[in-house]
Amino acid sequence: MSTSADNPIYGPFFGVMGAASAIIFSALGAAYGTAKSGTGIAAMSVMRPELIMKSIIPVVMAGIIAIYGLVVSVLIASVLDEPKNYTLFQGFTHLGAGLAVGFSGLAAGFAIGIVGDAGVRGTAQQPRLFVGMILILIFAEVLGLYGLIVAIFLYAKKN
Repeated sequence: MSTSADNPIYGPFFGVMGAASAIIFSALGAAYGTAKSGTGIAAMSVMRPELIMKSIIPVVMAGIIAIYGLVVSVLIASVLDEPKNYTLFQGFTHLGAGLAVGFSGLAAGFAIGIVGDAGVRGTAQQPRLFVGMILILIFAEVLGLYGLIVAIFLYAKKN
């Protein structure tokens, strides 16, 4: 059943789950951010169609969240190996890396979606809200970046 004490046969399972978690949860956050911001853009563009391109910023920022998860997923997948060459420690750190970037991406996507929706609707009524919306979106985006930084540190950890 087990190849050795440090390299059990189920070790790579945790690495695979880390790679999957990274892309699944960050893509969920990006999708929510895109959908929620998109509904705000659609509602706003009925009255102010000239603001559509200016209001695309939250959608772009939500898409970047998915890129963070993709990067970590590819990093983890590139070092996955058969059980005799892949330690349980590596599996656990890769799972932690995937969960860190995935869940922080999910949270950032939720924040971007809610701020983007309210922000583009508010900007249509009061253009001076635009700069404030962008600042809040940056603070929401950085939550995903924090998860990426932690994930890279965990990924690079050696036993």
